[in-house]
Amino acid sequence: MEFAGALRQAVQESGFTLERIRHRLAQRGLTVSVASLSYWQRGRSRPRSRTVVVALEEILRVPAGSLTDLLDDPVPGAAPPRGTTGFALASAVPSDRASAAGTELWPDPQRYARVVGQLDRSGDHRLERLSVHDLYRFGPDRRPLGLTVREVLRATGDDIDRVVRVHPMDGARSEPSGLRYCRSGRVRAEGGLVGFELIFDRVLSAGDTVVIEYELNSPSGDCERRFPRPVRDYLAIVQFHAETLPARCYGYTRAGERSPSRRLGELWIGASGSAHLALGDVRRGIVGIEWEWD
Repeated sequence: MEFAGALRQAVQESGFTLERIRHRLAQRGLTVSVASLSYWQRGRSRPRSRTVVVALEEILRVPAGSLTDLLDDPVPGAAPPRGTTGFALASAVPSDRASAAGTELWPDPQRYARVVGQLDRSGDHRLERLSVHDLYRFGPDRRPLGLTVREVLRATGDDIDRVVRVHPMDGARSEPSGLRYCRSGRVRAEGGLVGFELIFDRVLSAGDTVVIEYELNSPSGDCERRFPRPVRDYLAIVQFHAETLPARCYGYTRAGERSPSRRLGELWIGASGSAHLALGDVRRGIVGIEWEWD
């Protein structure tokens, strides 16, 4: 369903007038005219702010992602040269709530659902990702040493105190370490997958930002990031050991776990023994870095 049709159906089922919806948006500090709401549901224009659409999902009581995911443009953008400029990752628009939850991004959707089902994700859909930075480190034996993650998030609603993160693992130690600006909540692991809650230093209100940072000591060897929701800025750095540098390194994207990869171009391996991929306006899908040793 297109965005206009989905919004029109949600408004009709809610029983709210457009004026009432406008008023509830205003209570959240979001200024939207009745005319704009009318244009949106008739397909004459589309919202420019994802924050407003997230608020509409809450006001109209529809599943998280059922409107915001329909804003994503499925037309591929141009691949950036050498992975150093912005790129809008294209992906198929999800057709049901399971897709909106991001299960199609994982090799075993049922396992993913079991892990995250034991964690509190009530605030995840009300957090906007402003930036995500991943640093992967590899040792002289070509095996992964660890992953350091830093994220900047902004609340689009009130009373949010945590976020859930899920990663593939390759080792017995699954809990996050090196936490900064947050503390660990519940941790659940199953079959090479770990999910955990990160509790913020304070409870967020709409518009508040928060930084979280954590490390994983047994990440999988795949340098991939799965994006069930958009992020404005993504940076992935792979730090190789000086004695074992790959011959070539590439960035790639996939719309889902079973979708074919599309290379973004070769990445430069600098004198520091690292390669990086910097993208802007990443939507749903998978972004990663791969390489050839010989």
